[in-house]
Amino acid sequence: MGGGHRDRPCRRRSCGGAVTEPVLEIAGLTKEYPGSPPVRALDGIDLTIERGEAVAIIGPSGSGKSTLLHMMGTLDRPTSGSIAIAGRNLDGLSDDELSAVRSRHIGFVFQQFHLLPGYTALDNVADGLLYRGTPLEERRRLGRTALERVGLADRARHHAEKLSGGERQRVAVARALVGRPDIILADEPTGNLDSKMSDAVIELLSDLHRVGITLVVITHEPDIAHRFARTVELRDGRVVHDRSAA
Repeated sequence: MGGGHRDRPCRRRSCGGAVTEPVLEIAGLTKEYPGSPPVRALDGIDLTIERGEAVAIIGPSGSGKSTLLHMMGTLDRPTSGSIAIAGRNLDGLSDDELSAVRSRHIGFVFQQFHLLPGYTALDNVADGLLYRGTPLEERRRLGRTALERVGLADRARHHAEKLSGGERQRVAVARALVGRPDIILADEPTGNLDSKMSDAVIELLSDLHRVGITLVVITHEPDIAHRFARTVELRDGRVVHDRSAA
């Protein structure tokens, strides 16, 4: 997904004949947690993710990577600064309105698979549409399509606990895809996998990016980060490097 330096992508203007708008815009983002003194996890982050980008966010433990992903995903609120997703500013939105933004625009993949035991792979994927009010049969139809995209159509009826670790993570990716989000946010998606399964999951995410999915992945593994077209490095809650590659 990368190699060699290039100019940053154009923003909200004609780019190769198409008018682009960022999927995600962050300005002056700060997050503090109470304490004596307060802990500043994010310190004035400015970051734009263009539609169709594949971005790895790296940094040492405690650098703010996961906090930033939670802010991007509307799972937590910033202390100050602004976030816009698909052109909509999130300032002042209620919890219900933020839930609607998540459901419509964002897909999540976490290190822990968060699959429901006792439920099939298909039901776990289809449940990704529950908050949209999609009828059951339509949820299942879209769920089957998402499982096909990740190569698990033949495992649709298998219960989550009967799947391998790599298969469970692919089910989690299918669940992230099923709502056709504007962006997928993945937090250490290979953290619980061996090297072979890790490569398979990253290759799957690469395939999705190649067909137009916007992707942001948190990782502490340089070998994974190097496969992405853009790498953003955090230290002490700040962006210290933002590298793009052709």
